[in-house]
Amino acid sequence: MIHFKEIAKIMGALLVLIAVLMLPAVFFSLYYGENPWPILVSMIISGFVGLVAFLSFSKQDQNIRKREGYLIVALSWLFMTLFGMLPFLLSHQILSIEDALFETLSGLTTTGASILTDIEAMPKGLLFWRSMTQWIGGLGIIVLTVAIFPLLGIGGIELFVAESPGPTSDKVHPRISETAKRLWYVYVGLTVAAMLLYWVGGMSFYDAVNHALTTLATGGFSTKNASMAYFDSAFIQYVAIVFMFLAGTNFTIIYFGVVGKFKRVLMSDEFKTYTLAVIGISVVMFYPIFAKGGVDAEFAFRKSLFQVVSLVTTTGFVTDDYTQYGQGATFIFFMLLFLGGSAGSTAGGIKFVRHLTFIKNSWLEFKRLVHPRAIVPLMINGDRVTGRIITHIMNFLLIYLLTFVVGALVLSLMGYDLPTSLGAVATCLGNVGPAIGHVGPVDNFAFFSGGAKVFLSFLMLLGRLELFTILILFTPFFWRAN
Repeated sequence: MIHFKEIAKIMGALLVLIAVLMLPAVFFSLYYGENPWPILVSMIISGFVGLVAFLSFSKQDQNIRKREGYLIVALSWLFMTLFGMLPFLLSHQILSIEDALFETLSGLTTTGASILTDIEAMPKGLLFWRSMTQWIGGLGIIVLTVAIFPLLGIGGIELFVAESPGPTSDKVHPRISETAKRLWYVYVGLTVAAMLLYWVGGMSFYDAVNHALTTLATGGFSTKNASMAYFDSAFIQYVAIVFMFLAGTNFTIIYFGVVGKFKRVLMSDEFKTYTLAVIGISVVMFYPIFAKGGVDAEFAFRKSLFQVVSLVTTTGFVTDDYTQYGQGATFIFFMLLFLGGSAGSTAGGIKFVRHLTFIKNSWLEFKRLVHPRAIVPLMINGDRVTGRIITHIMNFLLIYLLTFVVGALVLSLMGYDLPTSLGAVATCLGNVGPAIGHVGPVDNFAFFSGGAKVFLSFLMLLGRLELFTILILFTPFFWRAN
């Protein structure tokens, strides 16, 4: 039997937290002389509903099992979305429920795809809440990675868990609290550091705060229509590159680096692969940008590095229209939508550890064919990867590919051209933002029908919560009583 009362208590606490995090947006509205009531009323509604739910079931103290865990994860994002879209609807800045759903879920999943055609015309308080949704989503995925996903056995995350809490009940609980606290310190500290550097680099305080929130969340929402291209500053762009890269790194690895445990950093196969891939792809993409002419070598490399880091980490900030450098370059940038950052980061996508596991295991399979009786273990970070994890990762990759193909087919049947369908599904499923076709780096998602926006919103949530967390809810055996 599922303990719905315990779930309701947790959802109540979550809504109270959402209400508290709306408060800074109210202050920005007041500071800029805007109408604060849409955000204030949203905050009151969220807080009231949350308090009622929490206090009504505050005496519940039942153990959270796997089934409750899956529901908590899915319902957390659902309730955050439903109450997070209230400021957009009550302000009448976004008129349709489908648009508000898309924009809010794009924020919370840190996708960064938008239906807004004139961002700079939006009230500043509302834009701040829009940025805050991404920061909440980025922090939320860290919490899930540390505290929830290990308990649910989400594929690929187990490799990250080896660096933080263990999956067994006798040692998870004492370590989850300490590990989560350390990662929150890293997340908040990097956000403050990015904000200060953006501010020093020439952004206004308001723009610096907003872009710091969305950089560390690998979200990509900007307060400007031209995104990061608006800030014609090499310093600001390099700051963005550094912090996007850090946000796409396993936060445990960053913590080890901060406390001086550099050997643990260098032992991470995923971090080394991630770093080399970013550098290598940036060098490759330098040529078509430089060959186009009209720019010096430093500027061309900065453009290449910025866009590669932005797409690989699924941030989605834009400084240039990468589709103008030829079909070959466009195809490479499209393929970056399927990489993702590191496990245990705020980045979306497939994650490098899954790619690394797949490639290593495929390579070793040739050796197993030649020596069928030999035991050829797969090693990551010097540790043996179990068969269960390998199977889980292979299943994840297969389901991810099938979801992409089916999603692109659905959009095509809705009447959208193939490049747009492929690009929209890839970027929403990978939580990236820009793609190809009519959803390229200088376009947005406003032209999609309401039904298509709802479908793409579902893909954002599906990708952000590691597929299985949502898909398992559609299986009949999940709901059967024990």
